[in-house]
Amino acid sequence: MTRPVVAGLDGSRESIAAADWAAREALRRRLPLRLVHAWEGLPEEGTEATLPEPRAPQYHPRRVLRTTLELLHERYPRLYVAAEQVPRQPGAALLAEAENAELLVIGSQEPSGAGGFLLGSVALATMTHVEQPLVLVRAGFTAADEHLPDSAGKPSVREPHRDVAVAVDTDGSRDDVLEFAFHAADLRDAPLRAVHAWHVPLGHGIPGDEEHARMRGEAERELAALLQPWREKYPSVLVRETLYEGRPAHVLVRAANGAGLLVVGRRRRRAAVGSHTGHVANALIHHVDRPIVLVPHD
Repeated sequence: MTRPVVAGLDGSRESIAAADWAAREALRRRLPLRLVHAWEGLPEEGTEATLPEPRAPQYHPRRVLRTTLELLHERYPRLYVAAEQVPRQPGAALLAEAENAELLVIGSQEPSGAGGFLLGSVALATMTHVEQPLVLVRAGFTAADEHLPDSAGKPSVREPHRDVAVAVDTDGSRDDVLEFAFHAADLRDAPLRAVHAWHVPLGHGIPGDEEHARMRGEAERELAALLQPWREKYPSVLVRETLYEGRPAHVLVRAANGAGLLVVGRRRRRAAVGSHTGHVANALIHHVDRPIVLVPHD
């Protein structure tokens, strides 16, 4: 069974950018795209509102879907796109859609911006519970932004893709994260920038220069060993290993600068309530303007 790329729509600029990104990703993966607009005000299937007052709000989601479909058909005529209005609470609808999706794509608003209902509590709930890779896309991110600028410094889709950055944790196996990142780089014919945030382990005090260099060298060897099997699986992907000393949130925000895509792991949380996106993911969502992929792992 072919699993589509799913994009959530609410009519905001962020969700339109997310749908546009999802369309390009679906083409790269040779998958269909499914657009979903969820709203509890829609009538249940098989029923129809009879009064003008309850019928009027239905026109907005229909217009959102129709306008987005027309836009994507014009830009990507070779892409198969399906669209559906879902009479359900948006967060629950997105989680249900994600179960049968290759990945889920939604808009991510600026920290001080005002967005639609997919961008606040809905996005937070989705990030916390979704079991598939989740992509967050800012408003205004275009196809040209995925590529390096031309010789005049202007955006151009004719130039090579920017690299894919991935956060690498050497303390444990993160196969799902690395698989997604290497595959994404391979699809784009782009370099992969493997970023590891390193620090002196707690309890070691302040090491001297020689000890500090030894510990850093050990961390570099661990990173290289972790990546070696993936280099062999994806021999065409150029890998750049980058080791930064510092806190992961600060390191990754800096590392995302200039990348076309940032891939980060998100540990699965089994608690039934509360937000468990993690402080690193929260920092990235608030400070990185690149598309971010959150890949769940145990």
